[in-house]
Amino acid sequence: MQKAISEKISNKYQATSWRDYYEMTKPRVVMLLLLTALVGMCLAVEGALPIQPLIFGLLGIGMLSSSAAVINHVVDRNIDSKMARTFNRPLPKGKVSPKKALWFAFALCASGYLILDLLVNRLTAILTLASLVGYAFIYTIYLKRATPQNIVIGGLAGAAPPLLGWTAMTGEVHANALLLVLIVFTWTPPHFWALAIHRAKDYEKADIPMLPVTHGIEFTKTSILLYTILMGLICFMPYLVGMTGPIYLVGVTILNGIFLYYAWKLKYADTEGTAMTTFKFSILHLMLLFVLLLVDHYI
Repeated sequence: MQKAISEKISNKYQATSWRDYYEMTKPRVVMLLLLTALVGMCLAVEGALPIQPLIFGLLGIGMLSSSAAVINHVVDRNIDSKMARTFNRPLPKGKVSPKKALWFAFALCASGYLILDLLVNRLTAILTLASLVGYAFIYTIYLKRATPQNIVIGGLAGAAPPLLGWTAMTGEVHANALLLVLIVFTWTPPHFWALAIHRAKDYEKADIPMLPVTHGIEFTKTSILLYTILMGLICFMPYLVGMTGPIYLVGVTILNGIFLYYAWKLKYADTEGTAMTTFKFSILHLMLLFVLLLVDHYI
């Protein structure tokens, strides 16, 4: 009997492939984070970027971000098994064991930290590690299950990459870098709450206190609209402080207008699929905003 159980457990994980480990790193999320880190690097210096902090900075930040994503998969595996969006992930499906996933996360974390500490600078290494702790432990283990403001408080960790890119180049924290962090920080709630509305039943089933579950859909729609207005105002600050020029101003005005339109529609003229459309545009908004920062800086 015991042998049969052991064989069953062993067989459960025999189909593991490199794709399963790759999926646990949340590559699309990490690529967006690295884009914001790259823009932070570019805005920190004039002219060509020094090669060593560019390459090893992005590599180290990417590895630590990937490590945080893997830890998130491990901690949330039981929740993920109850949600339609996540039940096919490697851990709920038994393609990777929690123990192997944690060793993978540790290897990514240790390697990424050493790369940043030895080949970039210690400040960037410490700040990136702090972001990992904020997301993988403070947010995932505690805040996500404790308060409907989880994504607001925990969003600070996900907003750090522009600062990390800046410090990788300069070795110091600058007010302009913190402004970039503030943009991502205020962008995160309307971005994530739009998805939370779309998946409200899943979060309720998993007993996760996301805002639509604890305060209702209408309250969440109002919060998305108000945060979108706040984010839009903050997005103008790089121009107001002389950090950017007219190219950014025109582009961000258009992007903010479209985001505000979707938030307004979600609140006052909601139709099936509006929440998901808003969520998808929010990703495009952040990506194009940082591309605008890049274009404006070099042109």
